[in-house]
Amino acid sequence: MNNVDLSVPVLSRGKHRNPRKGACFMEFASYLAGEPWSDHPACAHPLLAGVARDVNDCTTDSGRSRLAPLIPSVIGLTPDDPHVVPRVTARTIRHALPIVSQERQYILAVALLVGEKQLALVEGRPLDDIQPESLAALESVPAATKWARSFTHRARRATPDFARRTAPRAVSCAVEGISQACVPNPDDRLYQLLVDAIEETKSWMPAPAPRTVTTEAVRFTV
Repeated sequence: MNNVDLSVPVLSRGKHRNPRKGACFMEFASYLAGEPWSDHPACAHPLLAGVARDVNDCTTDSGRSRLAPLIPSVIGLTPDDPHVVPRVTARTIRHALPIVSQERQYILAVALLVGEKQLALVEGRPLDDIQPESLAALESVPAATKWARSFTHRARRATPDFARRTAPRAVSCAVEGISQACVPNPDDRLYQLLVDAIEETKSWMPAPAPRTVTTEAVRFTV
């Protein structure tokens, strides 16, 4: 890991050519991980990195420094479990759905239903079996949910590009919608959203391999 001069990379919006120009959340993560300078480093799951970039850019200048202590917690979170994308997407949308504008509610309700079908397929459940937390979020916006159910009624299969296109777009729509919502302390909501996305991703990391104790090691510990 590089020696970090915290006075150099300052969290700010957008991409930066080098640390002297500032850093977004994921650029700082690449710096800490010892990777080439990038806002798309290999040290974090792509969707989690997308959540972090969006939260970084949509948080106010005064609130962004609060995100910095979370940066080390995304490094190394690269699970390949198929649950990660639909579950992180669902958690992000659930934060946003009850408070964003009506136009975004329609978009996010569709994305949540599609993601829930994706998750049901992964888990071998009926396609109309929705997580209770997602169901509660949908019930908070009945008009958008009614339209979204009609729109997705014929989608009886997984969306092939859900992870590559639908999920990242839904995440960006949700984060931006929270930042523009008429609610108190949107920065606090974005911070908690990122914390939840990190926790969800971390929960799907493979368990560490058990340590093998050799007879030589035992002999020296007796």
